[in-house]
Amino acid sequence: MDKNFEHALYYDFYGALLTEKQRRIYEEVRFGDLSLSEASETFGISRQGIHDTLRRVDASLEAYEAKLGLVRQFRQIREKAEQIRLICGDLEEDSNRPEDIARILRLTKEIEEL
Repeated sequence: MDKNFEHALYYDFYGALLTEKQRRIYEEVRFGDLSLSEASETFGISRQGIHDTLRRVDASLEAYEAKLGLVRQFRQIREKAEQIRLICGDLEEDSNRPEDIARILRLTKEIEEL
């Protein structure tokens, strides 16, 4: 998977664990349109300082995921929910009782809301 996408997902899960300054720098450079030079001027630190901050934040996000595994769990849950949704689709096709179809459709709707 794309490293930038991966880190964006990690940030969604673990961004609150970063300092306010780290969050602001990371958001402005990674998700905004600020270059390292622009961020340097905005935050009053050197380009190298911005670069080092981004590198440290990426390392921290990876370490949080290695220890906590929330993104991995999230993906596993989504994968299982998709498998269950597909099974429900098969059951709906195979069923000829309206009450069963209604229950399967309610279950499918609940799964999709996960």
